[in-house]
Amino acid sequence: MATSLNSAIDTSVWILGDQLSADWPAWLAEQGHTPANTRVVMIESLAKLRSRPWHRHKLTLVLAAMRHFADELCGEGWQVDYREAPSFDSGLHAHRAEFPTRNLIVMRPSTYDGAQFVTALARREISVIVWPNRMFLATPDDLGTVRSPLLESFYRKMRKRTGLLMDGDEPAGGRWNHDADNRQPPRKPWRKGDTSDVPAVPRTPPDAITRAVQAKVGAIAGVWGASDGFSLPVTRTGAWAFFERFVEQRLAGFGPYEDAMVDGQPVLFHSLISPLLNIGLLDRDTVCAAVDAAYRDGRAPLNSAEGFIRQVIGWREFVYACYWREMPGLSKANALGASRDLPKYYWEPSDGAPLDKLACLSASVRGVWNSGYTHHIQRLMVLSNFALLADVSPQQLNEWFLCTYLDAYDWVVTPNVVGMGTYGDGGVVGTKPYAAGANYLNKMGTHCERCTFDPKKRIGERACPFNSLYWDFIARHAEQLGKNPRTSMPVMALRKMKPADVDALRQQARAFRNTL
Repeated sequence: MATSLNSAIDTSVWILGDQLSADWPAWLAEQGHTPANTRVVMIESLAKLRSRPWHRHKLTLVLAAMRHFADELCGEGWQVDYREAPSFDSGLHAHRAEFPTRNLIVMRPSTYDGAQFVTALARREISVIVWPNRMFLATPDDLGTVRSPLLESFYRKMRKRTGLLMDGDEPAGGRWNHDADNRQPPRKPWRKGDTSDVPAVPRTPPDAITRAVQAKVGAIAGVWGASDGFSLPVTRTGAWAFFERFVEQRLAGFGPYEDAMVDGQPVLFHSLISPLLNIGLLDRDTVCAAVDAAYRDGRAPLNSAEGFIRQVIGWREFVYACYWREMPGLSKANALGASRDLPKYYWEPSDGAPLDKLACLSASVRGVWNSGYTHHIQRLMVLSNFALLADVSPQQLNEWFLCTYLDAYDWVVTPNVVGMGTYGDGGVVGTKPYAAGANYLNKMGTHCERCTFDPKKRIGERACPFNSLYWDFIARHAEQLGKNPRTSMPVMALRKMKPADVDALRQQARAFRNTL
């Protein structure tokens, strides 16, 4: 896609693969940049593609979206130098050699390592101009001065700032948070395998550009995940149509069932737009405005609209601000001293493996293998919860999430996994460890219906491992958990148990961990 040299162009702007915002022309115009004096450069770095065992679908999404985005810019009159290069560094040097412009504009990357690269680039190249990142609403200053900022106060600040679901200075409906209405367990028919009332997620057949990307990805050694089944949109038009289907068909059910886990339904009523939002194909403000309008028009109940908006301008922005306030220390945090290796099953799900017998865990891991996606409760209360209880290294779990999920980037994964999922930060992102036994999984999910293990049993061959692992976790960290008002109750319950029962539970937990 490289264009011929135009001496009138004195500025290049490097657009990254997770910055595919439709607002780029407007942002450039604000600073006096037009197609007549500015060239866009985009780079597919082979080193980046080979740097980790990325999910095939993740690479397909990003590369196909980048190529379509470049075509869109060309259609709008911009000159685009699209390069496949050994590395970002070599690609930029080749671009500057062919197009020796005075300035290179880069929007600050969303990740710490990316920002470090750009900082080093600016030191080497005198004419590099680093713009603030315009893909996010919040900054670390929005968290206030306390070490453990509360999401609720942050979220209210974002609601007031954006005006979303606001009636003047008050929240629509008189309440800021409808989370209490959004914790319904699965419906009875779902427990029997009848999910006919759950709308199907739309599928986008790969076009020629996407198929070419799939061939490229397939030739990269060490990639992870299923080679077929990719069906997400990779254009802005396709992404918007995909989102509109969610608003029309699944938004109403999203609120009450956003925490429910249903066998065979990895998406259920969730939007599945996070992979598209995190690379810029969809815009935060536009999707939130559409959901606000759906509530105002009577097309969606308030609890569903509020639950969606809280996820986007609340939690998503909150973890971004936490990430930038706590890095680089957050990536290495391990407050509970967890040290065991991540079970091989996470990387290699196979029939007959000990963890394959755990229906909820098997469904979650295999779901990620097949599509690069599960919704947030499977991530937190199955995949992360199991690793937390099993004393798995937060860093190893974090690496797995980063590689395997379509929407995973360091800014969102590290606060969610090292912070909330494994309590590695000691209570900065989340105020307590999200540890749970089988009772929660059985209440909020349907996987126990077909599981080898009995969620009501604590001891014995058929006892669910989540139960013994949970009580062993409480016992190992009783002193620390007992000081936290949000976790003191299970510690008190443990101390009321018979010592022999506690010993039996802990022995069962140790025996199970040894199978991993």
